[in-house]
Amino acid sequence: MTLEALATGGTGLIALRSAGFNNVDLAAAAALGLRVVRVPAYSPHAVAEHTVTLILSLNRKIPRAYQRVRDGNFSLDGLLGFDLNGRTVGVIGTGIIGATTAGILGGFGCHLLATDPYPSERVRGLGARYVELPELLRESDIVTLHCPLTAETTHLIDRRAIAQMKRGVMLVNTSRGGLVDSRAVIAGLKSGQIGSLGLDVYEEETELFSHDLSGQIIQDDVFSRLLTFPNVIVTAHQGYFTIDALREIATTTLMNVTDFEAGRPLVNEIRFAPGADDLDDRCAA
Repeated sequence: MTLEALATGGTGLIALRSAGFNNVDLAAAAALGLRVVRVPAYSPHAVAEHTVTLILSLNRKIPRAYQRVRDGNFSLDGLLGFDLNGRTVGVIGTGIIGATTAGILGGFGCHLLATDPYPSERVRGLGARYVELPELLRESDIVTLHCPLTAETTHLIDRRAIAQMKRGVMLVNTSRGGLVDSRAVIAGLKSGQIGSLGLDVYEEETELFSHDLSGQIIQDDVFSRLLTFPNVIVTAHQGYFTIDALREIATTTLMNVTDFEAGRPLVNEIRFAPGADDLDDRCAA
């Protein structure tokens, strides 16, 4: 309906200020003659660094430690972490952001496992070993998600996947909220199968993130339940939010629009391919 209204009003270009495009019906846009462009890689470092921030904060219990000292409590009880060096990290999706995350974690001395339909030579060069998803889940101490939201990846992390993981695994998602079945994760946290959880995205985040709800009662019971766990950190989709990324988003978006107006090729256009997934974009978001 929205696309039809835009096309009827004379719109010819939809300029997304994001890498992800799962919120646009590409088939409908193509049928209406609408062209769609995006910002494919505004700052892989921003999201990758935020991912590692969540990993470190969960491991060393930084929120609890910070608040405890503020309260004058200098006890170390409950703050025990582990060395990242020597731990196995499973990277699901090794596009630009996944590869950048793998590079940072490799610098910590982590053993890297990866899974992706299209293995990256850059990631292989870091010493990562590509395996099938069940093996990655089984062998990883930390699992981090860096893939797009498609029909195939929706609830990629469900009860079955969680059951395959190491008991006490750390799970981090800075990609797309719909990759994770929130109810399954809550069950995993309650049972201890998931030892800690870091989220920068949430499958029902639209009504929550980017809004100040501090004076209201949050109506999403699943999200509220997640916030009750002491071993869960949730940030409000801020992984991309650096001055460098915002500058790149603005620059690329203006370039996309200018190229369209000038009739030049749209280097960042997303084209609908009937019967095929846009796999080149699998991990850009």
